[in-house]
Amino acid sequence: MVAYESAKDRDDIHNEMPWEQRDMPQTLYALLKGTTDRHASRPAMSFQITSGPNDRAETLTWQDFHDQTCQVANLFRGLGIGEGEVVAYVLPNCTEAAITLIGGSIAGIANPINPLLDAEQIAAILRETNAKVVVTLRAFPRTDVAQKVAEAVAMAPGVGTVLEVDLLRYLSPPKSWIVPLIRPKNPVGHSARVLNFRAEMQKQNKVLDFPDSDGDRVAAYFHTGGTTGMPKVAQHKYSGLVYNGWIGNRLLFQHDDVIICPLPLFHVFACHVILKAMITSGAHGVFPTPQGYRGEGVFDNFWKLIERWKVTFVIAVPTAIAALMQRPVDADVSSLKTAFSGSAPLPNELIHRFEAATGVQVVEGYGLTEATCLVACNPISDQRKVGSVGLPFPHTDVRILNCAEDGSVLNECAVDEIGEICVSNPGVWAGHTYTDAGKNAGLYADGGYLRTGDLGRLDQDGYLFITGRAKDLIIRGGHNIDPSQIEEALAAHPDVAFVGAIGQPDSYAGETPCAYVELVADAQVTAEELREFASKHVHEKAARPKYVEILDELPKTAVGKVFKPDLRKRAIARIYDEALQEAGVAARVAQVTEDKKLGLLAEICTTGECATEDVAAALKSFTRPWKMQED
Repeated sequence: MVAYESAKDRDDIHNEMPWEQRDMPQTLYALLKGTTDRHASRPAMSFQITSGPNDRAETLTWQDFHDQTCQVANLFRGLGIGEGEVVAYVLPNCTEAAITLIGGSIAGIANPINPLLDAEQIAAILRETNAKVVVTLRAFPRTDVAQKVAEAVAMAPGVGTVLEVDLLRYLSPPKSWIVPLIRPKNPVGHSARVLNFRAEMQKQNKVLDFPDSDGDRVAAYFHTGGTTGMPKVAQHKYSGLVYNGWIGNRLLFQHDDVIICPLPLFHVFACHVILKAMITSGAHGVFPTPQGYRGEGVFDNFWKLIERWKVTFVIAVPTAIAALMQRPVDADVSSLKTAFSGSAPLPNELIHRFEAATGVQVVEGYGLTEATCLVACNPISDQRKVGSVGLPFPHTDVRILNCAEDGSVLNECAVDEIGEICVSNPGVWAGHTYTDAGKNAGLYADGGYLRTGDLGRLDQDGYLFITGRAKDLIIRGGHNIDPSQIEEALAAHPDVAFVGAIGQPDSYAGETPCAYVELVADAQVTAEELREFASKHVHEKAARPKYVEILDELPKTAVGKVFKPDLRKRAIARIYDEALQEAGVAARVAQVTEDKKLGLLAEICTTGECATEDVAAALKSFTRPWKMQED
């Protein structure tokens, strides 16, 4: 591992040799086998079902992890999962989720699915990927995953086998005695055969029964965000997985590092950035509770968990850091080296508070599902630029372009000029990003650069700044929400003529969904009634609008489309005005303008005695920029 402290360090690594000449394993199994040979007896993964710092935990060594992964891969191959077939899993975090991901990618194509989605959404993904096997939970108290998956399998006739994971094995008495008494009945209603995951796995050999793949191929399908109808499913090849693991090993983690990762094992951040980096480096990953950061007591016990496991790296998202800063650091966290934050912008105030509380630096990075994740990261040094997502990684080329709808380049942006972020690296499979070929149309610029849909700029030192989105996604706490599902639900109300759904600033989640509505003539419905209507008709709970406002007329383009930039400006002004008023600051938003470097910028004017410091204190938790209006 080379210290990653500057652009020179990045350039030195990049210039060693082309990516294609690096002596890297060609398959995921080869990567795992190499690490196991080097670190067989060292801890690989620890999982605890409850969050207490002294609670029971299961730890696998790298030999254990290798052996169980091989057993799972053999099981899947025996169930008909060849290199082109799909095994899906709908699981919370647990050991079984990790070995299913890796074993599924070795036997065939692994397809993680968010267990928070509803049955219809899960079914749509199963049909899109043509999954043959589904791994999910056996019915368990306080979760409806088994019930939803049973409904979904009934709507996905291609699924022939369901493998059930029973979380009971992680519990100790008296909970382990109580659960069988209160466990819900196992759901039925589909024709797939149902087998016990652990029982079937334990029948298998601990070495592969079949030859490993002879080179690069598709190994994973990841769906993008919360969806309705036909989802977008991204294809990930071994080469992209190996690249993500190599980045983590080369720049961040060593075999003696301990990484706490309370992020879900259906998302690329945990699956590729962390798990693949663990497999490459031999580092030890700790996954507390099935729900990760959402798990009961995780935030309250977090610092004690760091002390317990001697954690060196914290993996987080902005909402988690915000919640942690509401708790005192009540344990010995001197083992910590760094915290890594991704998935959404991190307010500067949170960065400063976390670093003051822990004594370690927060590093922000950037990635996306369509690029198999990693794109850029700040150096771990005083050369970090707060507010940026850092420098593109070695063997990653980022260009800022203005493109036509078909991907043809209109022009390349100058230094500090905002345009669309376009990426080329080993994780971008140009021409084949999505399983549905039609969804790849217009997705690439200049022959092979993935158009991310994010707006940004590169400064004179090559640091990347995210300024907005060309696409309409709402990012709530790192979770992607398609606004069309909100718009379609509200548009079904008979009193609604037009709807525009956007993300409004939120001091905790970064953004939350809100909707602006134009009514038909003589309609009498209220905004609150529309919000209640949306809560019943938007399937995804996280996508239900927190705020609905009725306007006389929505802003529209010349061709009659809702013009969302105006709605975003309106939402920023409203939220910032509310924050200023709540803080008792004599100021308001005079206007929201489009700044060439910063994107949407709130200009603040005073309405009485007011210092800039007062405004800064009131708005410190928001990520959107602001400035005091000049006299």
